[in-house]
Amino acid sequence: MTSESTSPPVVPPLHSPKSPVWPTFPFHREGSRVWERGSVPSRDLPSPLPTKRTRTYSATARASAGPVFKGVCKQFSRSQGHGFITPENGSEDIFVHVSDIEGEYVPVEGDEVTYKMCPIPPKNQKFQAVEVVLTQLAPHTPHETWSGQVVGS
Repeated sequence: MTSESTSPPVVPPLHSPKSPVWPTFPFHREGSRVWERGSVPSRDLPSPLPTKRTRTYSATARASAGPVFKGVCKQFSRSQGHGFITPENGSEDIFVHVSDIEGEYVPVEGDEVTYKMCPIPPKNQKFQAVEVVLTQLAPHTPHETWSGQVVGS
């Protein structure tokens, strides 16, 4: 009788299959650049204020059905994309976003406007002007069109 030692067969260790693309954390979604560090300038971050593009249909419908108010443009910054309107009745100034201005002219101080009001979430305690229309341009003030052309009034 031979005394051969029987050893178990040598089995290579198990490896999971390698994928050519390993997901990173957090998982990136198509079009989502929020998670990429350092690549998102602050101007591309979503605004907390509801603009015409981000406002819900129901909020838009309620604002459109509301009354029309009159006021005067107190201040508007084209570079920042927002400004304020002083209501005709003398109440607190109303915020206005660039996406809610109708017409071809950039508002300047002293322009008479008409607008409707929409509550600002999440608490809906403050309001912003929507559907803003310039009704009377401020006299003796140069106005700029959205395309950049300066027009005297």
